[in-house]
Amino acid sequence: MTATYFVRAATVEDVATYEKAEDSVKATPELYRKNLFETPYAHTLLAIAGSLEAPGKAIGLAMYFFNYSTWTGKPGLYLEDLFVDPTYRGKGVGKALFAELGKVAEERDCARIDWQVLKWNQPSIDFYEKTLGATAMSEWMGMRLEGAQIQNLRKFRLATS
Repeated sequence: MTATYFVRAATVEDVATYEKAEDSVKATPELYRKNLFETPYAHTLLAIAGSLEAPGKAIGLAMYFFNYSTWTGKPGLYLEDLFVDPTYRGKGVGKALFAELGKVAEERDCARIDWQVLKWNQPSIDFYEKTLGATAMSEWMGMRLEGAQIQNLRKFRLATS
């Protein structure tokens, strides 16, 4: 079967268009431009309907950044966001995005690719485990500090900081 889509690096306009702003989203096109393209803290791949010669709309997105593992002594690739348009699910788009992530990870000598999935998202969990062969990291629990919580860390600063 011939693919009716292709994968390429995203532009700031692509990401701003693809990421639909909802009430909880604080990202803006200006923040995407600054943090993805001017100072690239993260990178984005897009799956585009059509062909290179006749591209259509974005149908999938994979946003990632690099981290470092003290256990492996190597960089890792962290997948921050993965989305495939529901009408294109089951057509290989997710596999194509992961294939490109794997290529990037190999080129950068990454020891692993990590990501999180919501516990209720069983179809995605099944895809990751059964199709990709991913291992669930059930012994780890995600933690987060935001806004005022980050500012609250100031009280722990040493006098020399």
